[in-house]
Amino acid sequence: MQPRLYRVSRRRREIADTCTLDLEPADGAPIPAFAPGQFSMLYVFGVGEVPISISGDPKAAARLVHTVRGVGAVSRGLCSLKKGDMLGVRGPYGSRWPVADSPGKDLIIVAGGIGLAPLRPVLYQLLAQRERAGKVILLYGARSPRDILYPRELERWKSAGVEVQVTVDRSAPTWSGHVGVVTALIPRLTFDPENALAMVCGPEVMMRFTIAELNQQGVTDDRIFVSMERNMKCGIGFCGHCQFGPSFICRDGPVFAFNRVRDLFSLREV
Repeated sequence: MQPRLYRVSRRRREIADTCTLDLEPADGAPIPAFAPGQFSMLYVFGVGEVPISISGDPKAAARLVHTVRGVGAVSRGLCSLKKGDMLGVRGPYGSRWPVADSPGKDLIIVAGGIGLAPLRPVLYQLLAQRERAGKVILLYGARSPRDILYPRELERWKSAGVEVQVTVDRSAPTWSGHVGVVTALIPRLTFDPENALAMVCGPEVMMRFTIAELNQQGVTDDRIFVSMERNMKCGIGFCGHCQFGPSFICRDGPVFAFNRVRDLFSLREV
């Protein structure tokens, strides 16, 4: 429960309500190793603490990177931090995306909005060992062209051999890409459903429809993984705030194989 002091080494605005913070330990010690899908508890002094997925490169041992959408008091406080400001960090905590289980498999990565941030470490790790995976496909949906996260990285990933398809809910005069929900892109894909893993992160309604479409294409629930980032408070399974049936999201998740949470997934009161 004791946060460690970190200093903001860099802050950049991604889109109107979202920023990325690069953090370095104030004592100069190495940051703890983390796996794609894990999260940190970030503490803004005098405001509070919030869980945020780690969105940086797992091999970048000198800094911890988090992309934060400012929607509440703590997340807005995080986005108001400047270079040199201090904050508390606990973690990393939680389960991981099954990148280690991917040798030879086709990987379907589906993200909606800020849901691309928890999946970004997956892309970093896959591209560092690209020969191990089969086809890598990233489908990303945003509200509008101006709400697209990491546009330059999307282009770099495409150049590195990832099949990247981006769609927006609302177009703009300068937009020439797909328009519509991200699930509409799935039937157009070419991949081996019996040798595929899917990783999905975004609003719950988007994840439900994505899972249904992946099922239609032959991807079974045990090979679909979702990130259930809701109701987490302490990060260590102590407070019970994120209890999800027999599981605690902070301790047993946030990444779950969908067959483990299927029966509870759509119950808002759970």
